[in-house]
Amino acid sequence: MTTRTIFQGGIFILALICFAIPSLSLAQEIWPKIIEVPEGKITIYQPQPESLNGNKLTSRGAISITRKGETEPIFGAMWSEATIEVDRDDRSVTLESLKITQTKFPGVTDTAKIRTLNTLIETDAPTWKLNLSLDQLLTTLEEGNQSQDSNLGVAPPRIIYSPQTAILVSIDGEPLIRNDERMGVERVINTPFLLVRSNPSTFFLYGGEYWFVAGGIPGPWVQTEEVPQDLRRIETSIKESGADSSVALIKPRVPKVIISTEPAELIQSDGDANLAPIEGTGLLYVTNSTDDIFMEIEQQHYYVLLTGRWYAARTLQGPWTFVASDKLPADFARIPEGSEKDVVLASVAGTPAAQDAVLDAQIPQTAKVDRKKATTTVVYDGDPKFEKIEGTAMSYAINTESTVILSDDSYYCVEEGVWFVSKEARGPWEVATTRPDEIAQVPADSPVYNTKYVYIYDVTTTYVYMGYTPGYVGTYVYGPTVVYGTGYYYAPWYGAYYYPRPVTWGFNMHYNPWTGWSMGVSYSTGWFHVGFSTGGWWGPPVYRPPYHIHHHHYYGGRPVHINNNVNINNTNNIYNHRGDVTTRQRGNSASQRAGGGAGQPGAANNVITDRSGNVYQRDNKGQWNQNNGKDWSPAQGNRDLDRQQQMRDRGNSRANSFQNANRGGGMGARAGGGGRRR
Repeated sequence: MTTRTIFQGGIFILALICFAIPSLSLAQEIWPKIIEVPEGKITIYQPQPESLNGNKLTSRGAISITRKGETEPIFGAMWSEATIEVDRDDRSVTLESLKITQTKFPGVTDTAKIRTLNTLIETDAPTWKLNLSLDQLLTTLEEGNQSQDSNLGVAPPRIIYSPQTAILVSIDGEPLIRNDERMGVERVINTPFLLVRSNPSTFFLYGGEYWFVAGGIPGPWVQTEEVPQDLRRIETSIKESGADSSVALIKPRVPKVIISTEPAELIQSDGDANLAPIEGTGLLYVTNSTDDIFMEIEQQHYYVLLTGRWYAARTLQGPWTFVASDKLPADFARIPEGSEKDVVLASVAGTPAAQDAVLDAQIPQTAKVDRKKATTTVVYDGDPKFEKIEGTAMSYAINTESTVILSDDSYYCVEEGVWFVSKEARGPWEVATTRPDEIAQVPADSPVYNTKYVYIYDVTTTYVYMGYTPGYVGTYVYGPTVVYGTGYYYAPWYGAYYYPRPVTWGFNMHYNPWTGWSMGVSYSTGWFHVGFSTGGWWGPPVYRPPYHIHHHHYYGGRPVHINNNVNINNTNNIYNHRGDVTTRQRGNSASQRAGGGAGQPGAANNVITDRSGNVYQRDNKGQWNQNNGKDWSPAQGNRDLDRQQQMRDRGNSRANSFQNANRGGGMGARAGGGGRRR
């Protein structure tokens, strides 16, 4: 069946094909799309995703066809279910397969012809490999299936306020001192900081271009230039290895050193807290702090945002109590975008930024795993030891840095977003085709909680299609907002080796709608030497806080240098670390594969459909008009249509900003403190 036959015999079929091509190239994000054909032109309006379940996306959208020589198009609608592949690095979604569930055009009643043409499209769709902006998908998605993590920990850690520049040195329990043969010194191994013992009564701490000395770990610590030669050699090795990026920055101010052997967070100001108003609200914010500290004028309470969780107190010294994001004073939602503290809007219930963040938390990073090539290795500290996972019949290995779960008579290992299975605790391991049913019941106070966010979608003889949502790397939905970490403390393994577990507190984690999670500014100025000294503070690589490059826009667009030695993922795609996993191929543009296609410059992206498939268009005065096939007539006011258009406009703005940042090569990272759009 030729294109000409399809066009003449069923005028709507080309529109259907083009609807299944949401975006003809990553560089072409202007809607609607215009496809020229000998018999006329096809106009494809931006699809409206309805729901996402794993890697299954259902959508509907408006389409139109204009015959050559005619001026009035014929409008219709189509519903489809698609299997998608997501690349969170470049914020794109690729169509893998398509099933058309319904089409609607005025006057078309030949169901047999519709079925035949739909089958033709479904057969050809897997060859298209075409892309849609992830940001457009997020902001127009009407339904989600992200389960809320209602059992997360929200009790405040030890919150320490300092009116002077300070650094929080977190130690995972009581200090564990071991001889480090590589360094040639005794070192505290259960901390990501370089903390060494020179003699039984003298300890040294290195960070931020400074050495500190104390007569014991609790301190007090003072800055010193008198450092033993063997420690100077360590400093030189760190700098030569490239593990210390602070040398490229302005030398930081000498901070006060605060030690904590329990979960804690540090908030600070440069001198006594200075307060300034936020326009249009009854809020003040601390201007001389990189932390998100507010004063609510009416009740005279301080509020602070830590790991996406809000805490309130009468004074900055505490005591602090948890406040749910939907119980905040109403003025928090009125903080203007573009203002100094708009970065917190993602943590305020009901704001567009919060809604975007929650939706983003349900989007998986997908990949296909080679069943023949993919495998893993698990090393235990002695014989494998397992502990029960409460609320399930499963247990998990405690004396390995790998995530190993025993279910029935099989051992499962989750490594870099891939499920493996074996009949023995030590392997050999092969790619799993199913995961234990009870994984969904793992409680948040278990250190293997994040495995519930790694999914198996489909299986073929060659590949297993898998994916993980941001919950795997520590981003969880708690009520109407997202938070970092489970909020629980997990005891590490101490034996011949030290295996740390994922942490929530201690590193000033902040969420930015454009950059994801990043560490507080203190930790990006030379204080960490994880890659050189301790190996991995957060345990397996997946626990290390996700950090990805986005664009400068609202929400604290200040560029911040992030230490190369801090184990923060500079891409949000863990699968990039594996050679036996395939993600979407880059470099072959969809427009080349599809044979072109063009957007219509200046055309209004204002044609949408409702759930019944009725087509609407908004005119320049904001009035909605309904189409009956060819003619338009005024439609009654419809809040749902207005909401859909607003979401679409927001998604287009996000996608354009991301592409502009990529072209500019800039890196935006928030490390405490907001910033106006620049």
